[in-house]
Amino acid sequence: MTLKNICVYCGSNPGSRPEYIEQARVLARELVRRDLGLVYGGSVVGIMGVVANEVLAGGGRVIGVIPELLLKKEHAHRGLTELHLVQNMHERKAMMMEKADGFIALPGGAGTLEEFFEVWTWAQLNMHQKPCGLLNIAGYYDALVQFVDHAVEEEFIRPQHRDMLVVEDDPVLLLDRYAIYEPPNVSKWFDPVKA
Repeated sequence: MTLKNICVYCGSNPGSRPEYIEQARVLARELVRRDLGLVYGGSVVGIMGVVANEVLAGGGRVIGVIPELLLKKEHAHRGLTELHLVQNMHERKAMMMEKADGFIALPGGAGTLEEFFEVWTWAQLNMHQKPCGLLNIAGYYDALVQFVDHAVEEEFIRPQHRDMLVVEDDPVLLLDRYAIYEPPNVSKWFDPVKA
């Protein structure tokens, strides 16, 4: 799979640890080094703004997608390569999915999780075959990964679909795994319950 653009979901706040910002910058520089464009939510605030500004500072490409609802609340970034204004969150997510060849969740809140889980679910449904991963900065996603593993044990998630979730604490290793990613060829559903 040829990667051109990576979609990054992340917080519109900076979070409590300096590592979140530091590693977001490392990821941004690695995207530029690999000539990968950034697709993200189009804002100048929080970790979102840090990633976009670092990619731009390195001479990289940044595509922002922001809905009208958030135009003023999140302060749209006016210095991007492309800024797309859409009507709503559904259009935003669809456009970000279309423009990206892979997806990474950095630390963030409910919006980050919702956007990431939707795109990972779409991968399980074979609506796309792009890599989905968590950049587990400072163990931020440890409890979430533990829960996903629990869902596998309880047979709500197939082991192959768990395996498609790439989890790394190092941006370089995460992108290395994306470069060789092979999607599983397995149905999302287990056998039907017998009456």
